[in-house]
Amino acid sequence: LEDCGYMARAAFLMDKVMSWCGLSGQSFIPMLSCFACAVPGITATRVIHNQRDRFATILVAPLMSCPARLLVYTVMIAALIPEHRLLGGIIGLQGLTLFCAYILGIAVTGPVAWIFKRTIFRGQKSPFILEMPSYKMPQPRTVMRKLYREGREFLVRAGTLIFSVSVIVWALAYFPHSATIDEEFQVQRAEILVHMPEVPERDEALREIDHKEAGAHLRNSFLGRAGRMVEPAFRPMGWDWRIATAVIASFPAREVFIATLATILNLEYDDDSAYQVLSQRLKAVERSDGEKLFNIPVGLSIIVFVALCCQCAATLFVIRRETAQWRWPVLTFAYMTILAYLGAFITYQFFSFLDL
Repeated sequence: LEDCGYMARAAFLMDKVMSWCGLSGQSFIPMLSCFACAVPGITATRVIHNQRDRFATILVAPLMSCPARLLVYTVMIAALIPEHRLLGGIIGLQGLTLFCAYILGIAVTGPVAWIFKRTIFRGQKSPFILEMPSYKMPQPRTVMRKLYREGREFLVRAGTLIFSVSVIVWALAYFPHSATIDEEFQVQRAEILVHMPEVPERDEALREIDHKEAGAHLRNSFLGRAGRMVEPAFRPMGWDWRIATAVIASFPAREVFIATLATILNLEYDDDSAYQVLSQRLKAVERSDGEKLFNIPVGLSIIVFVALCCQCAATLFVIRRETAQWRWPVLTFAYMTILAYLGAFITYQFFSFLDL
């Protein structure tokens, strides 16, 4: 699109739409790219010549819903939102909820950018001057060279950061590894092998033991203990320590939220298993007092929190690289976390008041 001459025209067309919140039309393409991934989207802000506009775009770009958020949306919606049809069956309630989850980030971006442009990045607005290149057919060799260069940069820079943070999260979720828990579940496996000779039933029972053991180790880990420590802060949103632990684990990468939650709850989940099965099992999870852990207000509060929170270490590191200062990724993480907490709190209290 850039090589054929369309990008400049798209920026020109969107300039009036973006100007009300203080951004220029050049912010549109980077923000649109963030629906795929915030890392290349933030990198794409290099085309914005005005530094105030560029930094404001960088700070609000992570609000766009990337595919990593989609997994959380679909699981929570499939588990908790009923399959009702609205407007004579034209619109499904589940689809409408998913649409609203995506729109939420867009709706919040405008006011947040407006506040930034009138506080931190205030100043006289520069005129929007853009050269319109002629339409032409892109050269395949040039396109492939750009794809290779940008793809390699993403893998080298963002990939190494993601790997490093993943190792740290794994260590927090693994240590301290209790030998007592290992011995307890080894005894249960031995009993199953002795008293259950049938192969299908025995294998299913052993898999269930594996899930319970993984959940026990995670609850005993530093990560599980951190979840219990911060549980009072998340209780106004209807969450218990298990959801809080999954949220803490997903701060480096939000896509691990569902896998961590399934492990804590002793539910079978992997990349090949259907998330519909997991969604059905979430409905049966109970609190310590016997009430259901997941309901519509809790599910919607989780969706709102994930939609507004910056749970991506790679994004924060890329913001640091593009701005050359740590204060901007720290500000991004802080304001998005506060925004996500307030949004989730209001969502839970509102829908709990409606008794849904």
